[in-house]
Amino acid sequence: MTRTTVITGAASGIGKATLERLRAEGQTVIGVDLRDADVTADLSTAEGRATLVDQVTNLSGGRVDAVIAVAGLVVPAPITVSVNYFAAKAAVEGLRHLLVRSDAPRAVVVSSIAAIQETDDALFERLMADDEPGALKEAERIGTTVNASGGSFIYTTSKYAIARWVRAQAPTPEWAGAGIALNAVAPGVIKTPMTAPVLATAEGRKILDAGAPSPLNGPAAPPEAPAALLAWLTSAENTHVTGQVIFLDGGAESIHRPESI
Repeated sequence: MTRTTVITGAASGIGKATLERLRAEGQTVIGVDLRDADVTADLSTAEGRATLVDQVTNLSGGRVDAVIAVAGLVVPAPITVSVNYFAAKAAVEGLRHLLVRSDAPRAVVVSSIAAIQETDDALFERLMADDEPGALKEAERIGTTVNASGGSFIYTTSKYAIARWVRAQAPTPEWAGAGIALNAVAPGVIKTPMTAPVLATAEGRKILDAGAPSPLNGPAAPPEAPAALLAWLTSAENTHVTGQVIFLDGGAESIHRPESI
């Protein structure tokens, strides 16, 4: 039976590569993005998240087999918190009632290698408390402040928090107990329109390599690499992988945290 997959952030980068791969395999894919998608919605807002749920419910006929939350931002601004954490969580939670109707339901959220960098404790606490107004206030406080690695505290904290949320939720009755595998993928540097300007210069590549060294196959992976992993994690073949944060980074995480397992 043809599977139906929902992908947020489907108009570019990893989301687009995943959409194209799954459609080439004959799957039905419902793409969600600000433009050039089956569902156009601003997921940084409550209205956009409601639109996502309503339109996907209608387009899917009331059942989806997989949800892949790719949509994300790197700008050092409060909107990044809304998209990277609250929108990602809203996508998989909001469509869970459609997932449970599948014979092999799967969900994956895209985190980042940046999740292992220094984060902001106060922002993290607001995220774990599911307090979006409070989190936005903390993000306003942080502004453009960066950590010791040069990463935005807003970005690193939002990506760390969504990975932690996945780990906490995956084994619960609502997810594993309902047969839904829930995982996170944490890419390193990916060749996308967002990273193209940095990758275009030797100085930019040096900066990226300092934060995410990639001894396996170079400083940046094509978006087709995470697309392949996302496709397998959301396939019916994945019967037991759940609650994992899988780093797709050419070895960066193992270099930064060699003793962590």
